[in-house]
Amino acid sequence: MLVDAVTITQVYKNRWHVELFFKWIKQHLCIKRFFGRTDNAVRSQIWIAMCVYLLILMLKKRMELDQAAYEILQILIVSVFIKMPLLPLFLNDSTLLYDYYNPNQLLLFDL
Repeated sequence: MLVDAVTITQVYKNRWHVELFFKWIKQHLCIKRFFGRTDNAVRSQIWIAMCVYLLILMLKKRMELDQAAYEILQILIVSVFIKMPLLPLFLNDSTLLYDYYNPNQLLLFDL
C-alpha cells in the first residue's frame, strides 16, 4: 500500500497537534495521574479539570488578580475550608485573615 507524501504530511501534522494538546493538559490542568482506566473515566477527569481551569481563569479576570492561574489554584486548595470572602485570600496582607476568624470554626492550620 503506497501513500502519497501529502497524506503522510497531514498524518504527522495531526499527530503533532495531539502531542501539543497533551503537553498543554500536563502543564495547565494539573493531572498527575488518571483515577480510572476506562474511556469514560479519562474523559470525565479531563472535562472536570478543564472546567476547574476555566473557573480559575474567570475568577482571575473578574477579580483582576495579578497571580498566575496555578498560584490562584494553590491558594484555593490550601484555603478550601476557610470561610471568608475571596479577595482577602489573594491580597498579600496576612492581617486580613485574622478579621474573618470564626471561633466556632475548627482550625486546620495555625494562623
